[in-house]
Amino acid sequence: MELKVFLVEDLPRMRSLLGDVFSTIGGLSVVGAAGTEAEAKLWLEEHPGGWDVAVIDLVLDQGAGMEVIRRCKAQPGGGQVVVFSSYATPGVRQHCLDLGADAVFDKSETRGFISWFNALADRENAGP
Repeated sequence: MELKVFLVEDLPRMRSLLGDVFSTIGGLSVVGAAGTEAEAKLWLEEHPGGWDVAVIDLVLDQGAGMEVIRRCKAQPGGGQVVVFSSYATPGVRQHCLDLGADAVFDKSETRGFISWFNALADRENAGP
């Protein structure tokens, strides 16, 4: 079973790179992407339960990822939320976790981010 990924990232190049990473890991499919807070909230509203994992950048072209975390966690049937941002300082990391994020990675922690996804995909493929 493929995990459905909703990607919230304002930089097109980073969205493309993450798509490549997910296809390399396997078992992951990007089902939606947004570059602003408003686009992300609209997508979530239009696709309730339509995602298994949300990858959220905190600094967006318009708006902020913090509100997207809140919206994701408030959605019934929502999945895992992982923050992938260049601004994941210890204080910001803790705030994201307090909002309900399941994991927080700075963009310099690419290996940890990929390992987290590998473990998630492995758990999903192992089944009950």
